Formats: sequence, C-alpha cells, structure tokens
Amino acid sequence: MASELFTITTSVQAEYEIKKSRFIGAIMPCNNEQEALHQLGLLARQHPNANHLAFAWRIRQPEGFITERFHDAGEPSGTAGRPILAPLEGESLINTVVGVVRYFGGIKLGTGGLTRAYATAAKEAMAAATIIPWVEMAEVTLEIDYPQLQMLEYQLKQVRGQIIDQQFTDKVTITFTLPAKLRDDIVKQFSGFSG
Repeated sequence: MASELFTITTSVQAEYEIKKSRFIGAIMPCNNEQEALHQLGLLARQHPNANHLAFAWRIRQPEGFITERFHDAGEPSGTAGRPILAPLEGESLINTVVGVVRYFGGIKLGTGGLTRAYATAAKEAMAAATIIPWVEMAEVTLEIDYPQLQMLEYQLKQVRGQIIDQQFTDKVTITFTLPAKLRDDIVKQFSGFSG
C-alpha cells in the first residue's frame, strides 16, 4: 500500500527576506500541468518586476503515477527548483505547485544561501497552507429525475463532491466529481428509479 498523499485546499503566499532580497513563496492547488502553468502565469502577472520565478510541482496522473517538474528560472543550476521540490516531496504533497518569486536586493547570497532561501520560502508557504489528505476523485454523469436533484446535491456536499455541469430537459443530466470510493454507491442509489 502506498503511503498517504496530501494536497492543499486553496492558494496561499508567504514572504521571506534575507540580505535585502525578497522571496515570495506561493503554494497553489492544481489538477494537471495546464492548471499548474496557469497558476504560475497568474503569479508572474502579480509580480511583473520580479527578477526570478522559480517553481516546482507534483501532480498525480490519472494512471496513478506522480510527475514532478522544477525550474531554476535563471538561478544557478540546482539552487531554486530542486530546493522548492524537496519539501513538496517531504510532505507527500501532490496536485500542488509552488512558485517562489525573487526580488534581488543587491547582495549576492551564494549558491548555499540561494538554496536555503528558496527552500525557506517554499516551506513558509506550505506552513501557511491548509493541508488535507488527498482523496482520489471520480467523475460521474447521471440522468436523474427532478425530485432526486436536491438529495444528490446534499449528498455531494457531505463528501466534498462538486457539480461540474447540469442539463435540464425532461430529466436532469448532471456531471459531478466525488471521492472514487463512493462512486458505485451513489450511482446505484440514483440509477434505476425513473419510470
């Protein structure tokens, strides 16, 4: 059995300063690489005058394996991306991207100093985040009768499920996500009632 995995609920930022250089660590949830890049793009637009934006992410693929990426963003090789990735691995975080923005303060930190600064900014952002156990989600599309909709919405709310789409005709076609282990029970409960 694989060890337990974790993720975060919302984006959080934390700031760290050393020798006049400002490091802003931002930890953000993402379900795939496109979302990770989108989150990093938003962060870059918030800090257009930053000298560097190094990052790392760990994303669980639908097949079950975890992909990791990191980037030094022009800092000396190994001093930014890898130190950001290490605490993500250490906390078993997935579907999470951490970007660290650096505003250079004029005093060189050296490779050891840079490595520690990027790692510290990443760890401080992680410490500010709400970390929860990761739960594998499944996407389900059901066709249900109108009277069932309220009960389904209530049950989804109880298990952190989320409605993605609803189409209303003579029935309701609803697409939602919910914890994968509950999928069969919900499908069974809401299937086969229509006349």
